[in-house]
Amino acid sequence: MNKLFKCTVCGYIYEGENAPDVCPKCLQGADKFVELNEEDANKVYRSDKSNSIHMQIIRLAEKIAKLSQAGIEDNLDPMCVAAFTKAKDEAWTIKQRSKAELAGHMSKGKW
Repeated sequence: MNKLFKCTVCGYIYEGENAPDVCPKCLQGADKFVELNEEDANKVYRSDKSNSIHMQIIRLAEKIAKLSQAGIEDNLDPMCVAAFTKAKDEAWTIKQRSKAELAGHMSKGKW
């Protein structure tokens, strides 16, 4: 496992033997990085899989919403429109739930 360094300005996590000379996100110098302790580094590495799953769920929910919108616009009959509208609303809820979970992970240092 490589060392992890966190930018104290923007929160970017860098993996390597040493902190980068410049933060790839906010362009601050190496002096703005702190090395994560083993416990915090393990949180970052362990959360990678679940964060990826949440991102995939978000993408799928966006696809469901887009497909549902196409069905709404097709307007075949009121029952179909109602089903597509409900699916679109549920996709929004699923997407927001995963986004909230990701925000919770980040607030706990798991990204």
